[in-house]
Amino acid sequence: MITLVKAKLDDIPAMQALVVGEVKDGIILNRSEDEVATNIRSYVLAKEGERIVGYTALHIHSRRVAEIRSLIVDQAYRGQKVGQRMVEFTLNEAKALSVTEEVLVLTYLPQFFEKLGFEEITKESIPEHKIWADCIKCIHFPVCNEIALVYKLKEVS
Repeated sequence: MITLVKAKLDDIPAMQALVVGEVKDGIILNRSEDEVATNIRSYVLAKEGERIVGYTALHIHSRRVAEIRSLIVDQAYRGQKVGQRMVEFTLNEAKALSVTEEVLVLTYLPQFFEKLGFEEITKESIPEHKIWADCIKCIHFPVCNEIALVYKLKEVS
């Protein structure tokens, strides 16, 4: 049975090992162990027993905007709704933290997020600090093929 739990500092080595291939391929942004440790409260793990089979993070940009980052599911567990459960967990967490408007995601798999209610947006509408804090570290920068999507927590009037 796969359970969702908040990450702990002891989980970092296994988390780093899970994303090695995707980091190498430029699918997931490389984050140092120190960066993961600094943001450990943001991460949720999918675990089968003691084995980490996936994880993601909810990063808060402002009261208005949060972001789902570093979503990964072990190849052997894909197609079992592990990713969907983690996204739903982070959306509920954003609501519980009172993020007021939207949750952003940058992805190469827009169809996955669209099925969960996300809508595509232009990259120009992404908060500028996101680009300079994260995107500049990417091996693909400045030529990015990721798709930006948002999940509206409430309609802005």
